[in-house]
Amino acid sequence: MALFDSHCHFDFDAFAADRAQVWARCQALGMQGLIIPGVSIPQWRNLFALVHSEPGWFGAVGVHPWWVAELALAPSDVGRAVIERVTHERKRRAGPSRCIAVGECGLDANIDTPLAQQLPVFEAQLCAAQELSLPVIVHCVRCHGEVQRVLKNIRPQKGGVIHAFSGSREIAEEYIKLGFTLGVGGTITYQRAAKTRKTLAEVPLDKLLLESDAPDMPHAGRQGERNSPEYLPAVAQTLAELRGIPVDTVIAQTGNNARALFGI
Repeated sequence: MALFDSHCHFDFDAFAADRAQVWARCQALGMQGLIIPGVSIPQWRNLFALVHSEPGWFGAVGVHPWWVAELALAPSDVGRAVIERVTHERKRRAGPSRCIAVGECGLDANIDTPLAQQLPVFEAQLCAAQELSLPVIVHCVRCHGEVQRVLKNIRPQKGGVIHAFSGSREIAEEYIKLGFTLGVGGTITYQRAAKTRKTLAEVPLDKLLLESDAPDMPHAGRQGERNSPEYLPAVAQTLAELRGIPVDTVIAQTGNNARALFGI
């Protein structure tokens, strides 16, 4: 069965010294693909240079909430920049584009940048996703209500994924009604994440994606270490145990979910 990592910051400096070796180990474990999200406008060029170096890698174009404070553009110009970069990638070479989503974008209540400053940048990227007919990779930390209100007003027709989902069954079901899938990562390896573990054990499997969020989101027992996409099988195994189903079923279904959502 082919593992698919739907969210991995593999372009970050944490992997600069051994990226090829890590990917070789991932392939040995059965991983056939991963998605590298965009986080800032200056990052996009190098991100796609990296994406085009491996057939199983795909990229997204976005401005992460943590980088909103560094923007030199107005929110409307961010939307135009996203559209221009995606259009450039679509024209770059023959065959399907390796640019498969808008994001990582969203809202984060844990950072100093006010939500009022983050909000128009998020909305601009959702509008760009609508125009481009692409799914969205959504970052949401401690603001599900705000994110859901925005998604009800600006609803990308291709849906998307709520990255690193953590929350109740009710919150999960609302996202699913809005046409979104849920990203499942290392959080579920922690016994203390009881609410999220219960939620992800109960929602339909065809609404879930596996993700590492490497080099972040370390697993239980690996706190303080660099996370890696090679640890994704542990997420699949934990999810399988929570749901009481074979791990091969989890790997196959979540891989199919990712390929269907992102048109890969």
